[in-house]
Amino acid sequence: MATPGMEDYLEQIYLQLEMRGEARVSDVADALDVLPSSVTKMAQRLDKEGYVIYERYRGLELTEKGKVFGKKLVKRHELLEQFLRIIGVNEEYIYNDVEGIEHHLSWNAIDRITDLVRAIEETPSFTDKLEQIREEEG
Repeated sequence: MATPGMEDYLEQIYLQLEMRGEARVSDVADALDVLPSSVTKMAQRLDKEGYVIYERYRGLELTEKGKVFGKKLVKRHELLEQFLRIIGVNEEYIYNDVEGIEHHLSWNAIDRITDLVRAIEETPSFTDKLEQIREEEG
């Protein structure tokens, strides 16, 4: 079972591979604002857990297990950002709010939020009502 810290690194490795086609220790370190040695240490741990293929002085590769879980983590993050936007959270708070809650929700809760976001998107009157409530409280 991946820890929240492992999830953050795995998510960032996945994003680096998607954006650049490679995931270097230095790029992951910059993105997470940690030392390269921290990335190396976590990459070794993720390698032992079967998520990453780590070889010294080479880029990080994801195993199939790592790709599947990395994609799931990115989707969770995007879903929570989308949900917070829908309910009217100010853009300046969204990233930190998602970082604060994403590791504390069960996958079942994520599935239910997915259902709710889909229902809201399919019911434009719902978002209109939310906006009306915010204006009244405003």
